[in-house]
Amino acid sequence: MPLRVVFMGTPDFAVPTLASLIGSGHEVAAVYCQPAKPSGRGMETRPSPVQTLASTSGLTIRTPTSLRGDEASRQFAAHDADVAVVVAYGLLLPATILSIPRHGCLNLHPSKLPRWRGAAPIQRTLMAGDTDTALCVMRMDEGLDTGPVCLSQPLAIDIAMTAGSLHDMAARQGAGLMLRALGALERGTLECRPQSAEGATYAAKITKGEARIDWSKPARSVHDHIRGLSPFPGAWFEFTGGAQSERIKVLESGLAAGRGRPGLCLDDELTVACGEGAVQLRRLQRPGKKPMAAIELIRGFAVSKDTVLL
Repeated sequence: MPLRVVFMGTPDFAVPTLASLIGSGHEVAAVYCQPAKPSGRGMETRPSPVQTLASTSGLTIRTPTSLRGDEASRQFAAHDADVAVVVAYGLLLPATILSIPRHGCLNLHPSKLPRWRGAAPIQRTLMAGDTDTALCVMRMDEGLDTGPVCLSQPLAIDIAMTAGSLHDMAARQGAGLMLRALGALERGTLECRPQSAEGATYAAKITKGEARIDWSKPARSVHDHIRGLSPFPGAWFEFTGGAQSERIKVLESGLAAGRGRPGLCLDDELTVACGEGAVQLRRLQRPGKKPMAAIELIRGFAVSKDTVLL
């Protein structure tokens, strides 16, 4: 028998799962997402990607600023849900909400739990140089990504993969994994097992200060830092040439041969020396400009051999 589902999600990452749910035969009783916020240069108030899809699909939408309190619980209970599906919602679910759906709340998390619990698992996975990760569907409890894992699917990580490409792959494949979990729940065969107490790590939110590239680190660490922060918020360096000083983001890099003073450009193709080895900067973005290939930046900007990047 199809399940009655409350979906809870906000950003692009959650859209494939909601889209799959809509076409699955399960009943989407309501969609919860964060309220519309100002964005873009004009700071216009725009609905989230999930709210946009829910609206065009004619679904009931709820955008509370908090889920605490008797009124929030009453409204949530009124949906009479068998299960809540939570994907990057962005609001804390208190115990009162977690206990309302008949089968609890299932969360899609893009890491190999218990590794990288928390706000930025995709970025932290790449920044740490992990060579593999996983998608997990877990039954939520009051802890931070500490609930029992019901289904898991491994994901291999290529050395060139960025946070953006891993995000998109995880979003697509995560939608299918969640449908598998709901199918098992529907049949009464979904088994959720406690996470291991060993190997837990915390994926803290990315801060502005740590996005700056540290050229004194080994080339592999610099490369992992760049791809882990691409495309957002973007790893950056500072270039100063005469009266010019700009903060330039690096969106794509690769490991390269060479050595020298950390931050020194070793050629006219943006091969930059690190503490050990070198990286080649391949795709960059100047303030207020569109992303560009390294050759385009070099053509219009005085970055050449022996330039030192800060």
